[in-house]
Amino acid sequence: MSEQKLLNFRGFPLLRQGNLVYYGNITDKYIIMMQIMDSTKVKDLEQSTKVLVQLQHTDPNIRARNRVLKKSEKKGLYEAMDLASVWLTRALSE
Repeated sequence: MSEQKLLNFRGFPLLRQGNLVYYGNITDKYIIMMQIMDSTKVKDLEQSTKVLVQLQHTDPNIRARNRVLKKSEKKGLYEAMDLASVWLTRALSE
């Protein structure tokens, strides 16, 4: 079985599942979850126009509603990824 290569952004892996994008290592203390809330069609491609960004604990012993530490809504995937990178880097350095 061949090893699947993950897309990386600023040193952390990205994994997309439908409208959810996970950013970071699941083995770390924190991870970013981005939910694409709205998108528009530009020529032949879908472009995200509204993205919910959440910094979350990865500890399975914490209730799901208490895992979210920070959340924000951004106008596009670029802005969401930029914020996600800053939040995750700061959270993991503490």
